[in-house]
This record gives sequence, C-alpha cells and structure tokens, in this order.
Amino acid sequence: MQSNAATPDEYITQIPVERQAIMQQLRAVIKNNLPEGFEETMNYGMIGYVVPHSIYPSGYHCNPELPLPFINIASQKNYIAVYHSGIYADPILMEWFVAEYPKYVTTKLDIGKSCIRFKKPEQIPLQLIGELATKMTPNQWIEMYEAVIKK
Repeated sequence: MQSNAATPDEYITQIPVERQAIMQQLRAVIKNNLPEGFEETMNYGMIGYVVPHSIYPSGYHCNPELPLPFINIASQKNYIAVYHSGIYADPILMEWFVAEYPKYVTTKLDIGKSCIRFKKPEQIPLQLIGELATKMTPNQWIEMYEAVIKK
C-alpha cells in the first residue's frame, strides 16, 4: 500500500499502531548502518534510502527525476516489506542473505527478487537487516546498477 505521506515520520504515524514501533526500529537500524552518502526520503509511497542526485545526477533510469533507489521499507496490508535493490542485482549478496537468515529466524524466508516479506513483525531480524545495510556503499551500488540493471 502506497502512502501519500510527505515524510518518513508522517508515514510512521499513518500506519497501524501495532506496527509503528517495529517500523521505527527497522528505520533506525537501516539509518544507523547504511554507509555515508545514502539519503532517507519518501520514495514510491514508502520510506526510501536512495543515492541522491548530488552523488548520481543521472537518477533512476525509469524516471531520471527520481534519485537512484536502494532500500525501501513499507507496511503493506499483510506484511512488512524490506525492498533491497542490492540483493536483486548481486547474486553473491543474495546468497549471503539467504544463508544468514536461518541463523536469526526459524520461519521460512519469504523473498522475491528484491522484496523480503515479514508477516510477523516480531520476527524481523533487525540485526541481520542492519548488517545487510552495511554491505554496499553508494558508489558500489552505482557500479552494480550501471553494470546489471541500467544496461
């Protein structure tokens, strides 16, 4: 579900009360672990972490007016989602995440190309998400994006 919130704080206040605390924790763990250069914003109706135009003026190939997306988090109807473009573009990073996940959570991993879904908010492996956030700098993401996605 996309939100019309103008800021991440506003987004949090608009989601169901029972999800606000975990979304704040998820947001904090990502912000505290992302390498310098990424910027928090609202992106596609979700809280987003992007490479700003000041670092990558070309922006997102689908809409160059938008900054290059990297991570988004959202409270969807039936789950909380972490969208991580790096695991979509980098098979080695995906393999690492899939291998690490069972060390933190006993439930089956629910993952698509870039979307990690958590139906039970209390089972979000915050420490693992924090470690995932550290794995790629803005420059590494730009190189990967240009090599794999923006062909």
